[in-house]
Amino acid sequence: MLKKENRLKKRSSYAATYNNNNIFKNDLIVAYVGKTKTDKNCPTKVGFVVSKKIHKRATKRNRIKRLMRENIRLMIKNSELVEINNYQSLIFVAKKNILYKNFEEIRNTILILMDKIANKNI
Repeated sequence: MLKKENRLKKRSSYAATYNNNNIFKNDLIVAYVGKTKTDKNCPTKVGFVVSKKIHKRATKRNRIKRLMRENIRLMIKNSELVEINNYQSLIFVAKKNILYKNFEEIRNTILILMDKIANKNI
């Protein structure tokens, strides 16, 4: 489970990240990137969104969120995502294609997205 300090919870935080207009797309996930940090001591907050358009059953949507959340947690734990610490917030929004993907495919997709974000230099 993702640490409490790394979770994006408030509606205002989601809105601020969406309004920043830094969007990176892939075939499975869309990533919204928040502002660049000024204080490096505060942790980056991460949110996950899976809409009802993906699947009508909440169990399927929650499974996708769990897979994305666990991938991010392991990447942070293993220090694979050094560039994640440059931003205040990140939101990962699932696309329809993600429904029947496994853990490794989602992991590779997130790594590709994070590489795009790191190379963009917002």
